[in-house]
Amino acid sequence: MSADHERVRARVIELEIEHRDLDAAIGLLDPALDRDDLLLRRMKKRKLYLKDEIIRLKIQLVPDIPA
Repeated sequence: MSADHERVRARVIELEIEHRDLDAAIGLLDPALDRDDLLLRRMKKRKLYLKDEIIRLKIQLVPDIPA
């Protein structure tokens, strides 16, 4: 496995951890309390970006299949 492959795998792991942390933080925000809706929207947007980036990187890890 190449060094580039390993760097991509390590980056995927970092992003997955950040994604899980954001998910947990969003889950802790109580809708009944006076919460910052702008912050919540930013957190959800970042979480979606992370998900898309994880998928993009995982696609790079899949070997090409000859036609």
